[in-house]
Amino acid sequence: MSRATYDVVVVGAGIVGAACASQLAGRGLRVAVVDREYVGGGATAAGMGHIVVMSDSEAQFALTRYSQLLWRDLSSEMPADVEYQQCGTIWVAEDEEEMGEVRRKQAYYTQRAVPVEVIDGSTLARLEPNLRQGFAGALLVPEDAVLYPPCAARCLMELAKAKGAELHLGFTVSRIGQGRVCARDREFSAGAIVNAAGAWASELMPELDVKKRKGHLLITDRYAGFVRHALVELGYLKSVHSLSSDSVAFNVQPRITGQILIGSSRQYGAETTGVDSEILSRMLRRAQKYMPGLGELSTIRAWTGFRAATPDRVPYIGPWPEDKTIFLATGHEGLGITAALGTGQLVADQLTGTKSRIPIEPYLPARTGAERIHA
Repeated sequence: MSRATYDVVVVGAGIVGAACASQLAGRGLRVAVVDREYVGGGATAAGMGHIVVMSDSEAQFALTRYSQLLWRDLSSEMPADVEYQQCGTIWVAEDEEEMGEVRRKQAYYTQRAVPVEVIDGSTLARLEPNLRQGFAGALLVPEDAVLYPPCAARCLMELAKAKGAELHLGFTVSRIGQGRVCARDREFSAGAIVNAAGAWASELMPELDVKKRKGHLLITDRYAGFVRHALVELGYLKSVHSLSSDSVAFNVQPRITGQILIGSSRQYGAETTGVDSEILSRMLRRAQKYMPGLGELSTIRAWTGFRAATPDRVPYIGPWPEDKTIFLATGHEGLGITAALGTGQLVADQLTGTKSRIPIEPYLPARTGAERIHA
């Protein structure tokens, strides 16, 4: 069995692993990335690519806002195929009760210097004429963006390779720990191992409390201008918080190509990758409730993916208490695309002894019960 030695081995070539590799290599470390398939597969290929600030908790807000600003800074260096566009998000309120949530989010974001605008029903209809009439209003978050995740991951991996990182594809990792990454006929040694294997992170570490959460996506043919912003129902937050039952929510976004990406669904306990026709039908019915004209558009592909979810909906970023050679970068669930750059920074900060720009404690795998609640 051949063996190679590095400062850090990153397991997983999705967008989080690529972001970690880019940051680590950029700080002068000898880095290898190992994956059984290809760059930008797994959950990355099943992500909507919504670069969105979220406010379910202080930990979630800090990581998503930090990452969003990093994406904006990087956008001028990314190739055109990443399809980065700052289209903004509109959180749609069905009634006055949901407008209360709009005002809560407005106050929260404004206190933290995130530009937002409360819009009424008539303004919403002007900004997005293909929404059905009669919504109470919405919250516009203009600095949110969208991108194409597989190409964004490839961009980050190319940046990592340009800084000296090595990429090893086609290696199925069977075991990690004590500074060793073992695959068939190959062993990688390192002072640190970053487990960025997403929903498969717990297969390498069975004691890790990360569960697979299946999601569906659907994309249409080209209809330029039909959707102008990323549109999300405020009820989406309820579907995110459901930790056991299957759920769907209205979540659509425009692509530079003119296509429309339609989500979203969440399933626990589903193990097959096939499209679930019942879930897809529920998702489409929900989308058409908000945007009836979607039912008249041609769709060209539906697909699924598994996202890694933690019990408290906060990712694990940092050293594993039971093996100090292992660092985690997983458990982002539906926010892995958004949070990739911030995660890469936090991992690199810890491995180089650099003070992080946001507090690291809420994301540490060793966080206490009290920290989980506070997060």
